[in-house]
Amino acid sequence: MGQITVEKNIDGIEGLCVITPSVHGDSRGYFVETYSARDMAEAGLNITFVQDNQSMSVKGVLRGLHFQKQYPQTKLVRVIHGEVFDVAVDLRSESATYGKWHGELLTAENKRQYLIPKGFAHGFLVLSDEAEFCYKCDDFYHPGDEGGMAWNDPEIGIVWPKLKGAYGGTASGAGYTVDGAPLLLSEKDQKWLGIRDTFKF
Repeated sequence: MGQITVEKNIDGIEGLCVITPSVHGDSRGYFVETYSARDMAEAGLNITFVQDNQSMSVKGVLRGLHFQKQYPQTKLVRVIHGEVFDVAVDLRSESATYGKWHGELLTAENKRQYLIPKGFAHGFLVLSDEAEFCYKCDDFYHPGDEGGMAWNDPEIGIVWPKLKGAYGGTASGAGYTVDGAPLLLSEKDQKWLGIRDTFKF
């Protein structure tokens, strides 16, 4: 199958995929195809991406957990500098794995890509001094459409590597550290509620 290896339904969660590209390297450096629509289609992943995004964050930054309310997006994420722990949480109410999470270590060295389908919350924690994070989306950004959940909701129970601190009943980052550096969250991300209070069925 072309230049990629695809692991599907990671951790038993339907639709989650880890994609590892072939790296062609020698003493001069390396070459890698970071995306091929043909290879993706051969793997049964027929997705039309319409927007690429890139961000830089310093150690201890945690972004998430975010989702789109009316315009859900499939995302293909990777790291081009540094190291992050990237998490997806299944929010599909009809899913057998509703509320289950899976995390992947994405680094500039391993070049793995994480495919997160529509219907998931997403977030990541920066473990290196800096990290540059890139992702493709299959829908455009819609202002005001972002929702979120508490990154430390005990009902979800995400185990963030290198993170130390005690849950205080809210999404506040106060008192948490990553390798001794303070945990850094946006004001908005410290106000999200847990999954039970976010989705009432």
